[in-house]
Amino acid sequence: MKGSSTKVVALIAGIIVAISFYFVLLGQRGIDLIRDGGAVPVVLGIAVLVLPVLGVWMVYSTVRSGFQHQHLVTRAREEGCDLDVSGLPTMPSGRVDRDAADALFVEVKAEWEADPDNWRSSYRLARAYDYAGDRSRARETMKRAVALEAVDRER
Repeated sequence: MKGSSTKVVALIAGIIVAISFYFVLLGQRGIDLIRDGGAVPVVLGIAVLVLPVLGVWMVYSTVRSGFQHQHLVTRAREEGCDLDVSGLPTMPSGRVDRDAADALFVEVKAEWEADPDNWRSSYRLARAYDYAGDRSRARETMKRAVALEAVDRER
């Protein structure tokens, strides 16, 4: 398990380095356009400079979210409150069978409704949303779990 996480971190680091190289090149092109003078090249240069700024923000927020989610995974496993899907039927792709995932979701949603302000129940609901295939709600619920866990940690 430890070796596979090291490989994932190395892969992510490599991708970030490659993207950073691209951002630097893009920024240089934007500066070159601004230096050329003239209205059109300056406007294009400014627009090109915005792209690396947006890219850096997206990479930062994605990596930050990944670390936050991994922290919750680790803490949930340590506390024994992670979802156990090992006994659920799976499809050939390895994903949990849709009907089983939907049944799991109903069960976990009932737990969450009983304690919606607990980060653990929000975390479990986010995972259940993910298994059920609702990625957008999974992300939103995981954000809530991260915020609730941060408040819990501060106490």
